[in-house]
Amino acid sequence: MGARRTGRERALQALYQLEMAPATVAEALESAWASSEEPKRDPDAVKFARELVDGVQAHREEIDELIERHSHNWRLDRMSRIDRNVLRLGIFELKYRPDIPRKVSINEAVELGKNFGTEESSAFVNGLLDRVAVALNKP
Repeated sequence: MGARRTGRERALQALYQLEMAPATVAEALESAWASSEEPKRDPDAVKFARELVDGVQAHREEIDELIERHSHNWRLDRMSRIDRNVLRLGIFELKYRPDIPRKVSINEAVELGKNFGTEESSAFVNGLLDRVAVALNKP
């Protein structure tokens, strides 16, 4: 698995933990890494995970507004924690990471939804992120 995919997985786990219990970003990321089965941490994955979590946390209010605006008949608090945090990661990448192509951000978020969410997660994430990407004019 590549460094960015691993970083996204650990970032998702950390964001989930931050919603569940009070912790610092560093504590949540450490917990995510400690619970993984990887014997060695790739420094690029660690750096990318930290960038994602810090970015989502810094822009969370704006990201959540985008989720609410583009989700049809779904309030943020009614979404599963996994779906909500996958969407946050995807939207952060779409809006604040011009170095990551739209297709990559959406595909990676869909994969996170498949791996960590429910059967419906990937379709839900794909549809909502596509609407957000169009609204943001992300090429």
